Amino acid sequence: MTAPHVRWFMNDRFGMFIHWGLYAIPARGEWVRSLEKLSVEEYQPFFEEFNPIKYNPKEWARIAKEAGMKYAVMTAKHHDGFCLFDSELTDYKATNTPAGRDLIREYIEAFRAEGLRVGLYYSIIDWHHEDYPHYGDKIHPMRDNDAYRDHKGEFDRYLTYMHGQVHELLTKYGKIDVMWFDFSYDEMTGEKWRATELVRMMRSIQPDIVIDNRLGGDGKAAEPEIYAGDFMSPEQLLPPEGVVNHAGEPLSWESCITLNDHWGYCSGDLNYKSPKTVIRGLVECVSKGGNLLLNVGPNAKGEIPRHSIDILNEVGKWMDANGDSVYGCGPCKLEKPEWGRYTQRGNLLYAHIYDRGMGPINFRGLQGKIKRARLLSDGSEIKVETPWNAWEYPEDAFISFGSASLPDEIDTVVVLELNEDI
Repeated sequence: MTAPHVRWFMNDRFGMFIHWGLYAIPARGEWVRSLEKLSVEEYQPFFEEFNPIKYNPKEWARIAKEAGMKYAVMTAKHHDGFCLFDSELTDYKATNTPAGRDLIREYIEAFRAEGLRVGLYYSIIDWHHEDYPHYGDKIHPMRDNDAYRDHKGEFDRYLTYMHGQVHELLTKYGKIDVMWFDFSYDEMTGEKWRATELVRMMRSIQPDIVIDNRLGGDGKAAEPEIYAGDFMSPEQLLPPEGVVNHAGEPLSWESCITLNDHWGYCSGDLNYKSPKTVIRGLVECVSKGGNLLLNVGPNAKGEIPRHSIDILNEVGKWMDANGDSVYGCGPCKLEKPEWGRYTQRGNLLYAHIYDRGMGPINFRGLQGKIKRARLLSDGSEIKVETPWNAWEYPEDAFISFGSASLPDEIDTVVVLELNEDI
């Protein structure tokens, strides 16, 4: 049973993830500091030159809205510890760079103005903070640097800082719809972060905020921990059968997926997914009861890459005609058809047809259950009839197209109005 404060989230289905920060300048991905084992001093030049002169969150919001996205999640702080917001707890923030302003405030105001819900990504990891574990940590840039062998930090002091920044984010910017934490690992999980205390503080400020599962805990348990989150967050994959708890009951979930192979801007990565891949991936998520959070990585000047914009524009055209088969929809009880997928909302069954095949399209087991069929993109009638050569399949319904190709080769959506439950 979906909790009331999560219902909007599972209704909206499609969101924009935004990874942006100092790492856009080296342009080798958001993990550049860890992968290349850069010290604070080696990373500092990027802080001193960060000046996204073309940052226009109103344009970002327009791109998201026109793509059919209903909400967004942006990195307030990533693992490198750099804050895009004007935190009172650190000097390592955008307001102290040549940018000179609170970039998160501008994002929130711009996306709200477009009617989109706003979320914040916050890394509970911090490679800049002096009290976060350095030497011997699994992923810290200085993990095997002997100069840091004797480094001693006060982790509780770091936790006070981390909790304090979350408090700032939930009190300085009005209503925040999603808090997207990243991430627990090894022994750094659950109460290591004082997670129960953190979530209780968050709920006391914004009781309806939707929180992901990456503080730790077992969100699939019969009685999940308070910090186990409101939704599961598979990364870079679509779960084969959705996500369920230990009792086999469906859980809220959202797959986060990159458009190319990096989250943060990587100038050499042109391995972009096609609009077809994105659209079919979104439909697959919905058909299994989940959301798609699709990432863009703006460059150092503050621009979403042209490749990303072009893909999102094509996705938006499809969504403009077919979004009713996504928003508010979920799985149906029918098996996955060989020609594509189903999504459903109430008595409306949406047939997402990918493969024209030979002969008529077969709707297994739906004979006598379809009141009418229409092509979703333009509302035109699609006749449901039993062809002369289908007498051996009395339980099935059929439709035919007048050409050897589909009206939309990416995903032709036929909406079937049912006259009885399935």
